[in-house]
Amino acid sequence: QVQLVESGGGLVQAGVSLRLSCAASTRSFSSYAMGWFRQAPGKEREFVASISWNGGRTYYADSVKGRFTISRDNGKNTVYLQMNSLKPEDTAVYFCAAKVSRITAFTRVNEYDNWGQGTQVTVSS
Repeated sequence: QVQLVESGGGLVQAGVSLRLSCAASTRSFSSYAMGWFRQAPGKEREFVASISWNGGRTYYADSVKGRFTISRDNGKNTVYLQMNSLKPEDTAVYFCAAKVSRITAFTRVNEYDNWGQGTQVTVSS
């Protein structure tokens, strides 16, 4: 079990950038594949981006490809989501997720078994 704490959300205008962080409380952070998901009001939680244990594999939702970048620092037990050119449709609660794996990263909600509490991102037009 690993505890995840997201930070960095806020209210921003369209077009600006924001960086989310997710700090993990575990001594074996490098054993985890990490993911970012988001959930807008009235909608299901959806995949945003994921990264393998060593950063060698990354995956992105089509809606954020080219604008968002996922990265990780295993020395700091932290995964990041750099969000550029934000749009109003990016407004959601953003969740960090973790799953033990040293093979690949994952893109489905039900593949992850550790979740953070989420951080709100609101993009105004």
